[in-house]
Amino acid sequence: MIAPTVALAARILVVAVLAYAATVAITAWAVRSRRINPFGAGPKLVRRMSDPVVRPLERRIVRMGGNPQDATLWLVGIAVVGGLLFITLVNWLLGFALTVGALGRAGPRAWGRYLVSGLFSLVMMALIVRVVASWIGISPYARWMRPFMVLTNWIIDPIRRVIPPVGMIDFTPMVAWLVLWVARGLILGLI
Repeated sequence: MIAPTVALAARILVVAVLAYAATVAITAWAVRSRRINPFGAGPKLVRRMSDPVVRPLERRIVRMGGNPQDATLWLVGIAVVGGLLFITLVNWLLGFALTVGALGRAGPRAWGRYLVSGLFSLVMMALIVRVVASWIGISPYARWMRPFMVLTNWIIDPIRRVIPPVGMIDFTPMVAWLVLWVARGLILGLI
């Protein structure tokens, strides 16, 4: 019963952070567009509450060559993306804890199936990261990309020797994904 409560608390926290960011952004927009008086009690309160968060964000935006007035929009974007990531992480951790609890009562066969499925999922996720990184131009030799390359080279390289890229399209990750998916099904069927 604790898992739904924790998930609900995480969602409420994310909604509260998003409401805070939206209030700050709307107030900043209203002050800039002269719809409200910047010296009123409301805008002053919002500015006082948002300065510890918005000021460092403004400095970082200026260092990157951006407009500091966009800091409140960045704050909303960070709240949305960070909130989604936070909720996903909380749900994953809760699911992992429940799975481990269930595996504690299960036999060795269930442990074997879980470990095999986990290994295949790890390689398939590394394949997705590799593909997305190639789309956005991240070097495969970057330090943080090396583990993903090591996890996927063993299946990509042999397939690439058989199926070369067609123009700018490389079908080997899709074929590798299909091979991994079929192999996982076969191995889990045998366990």
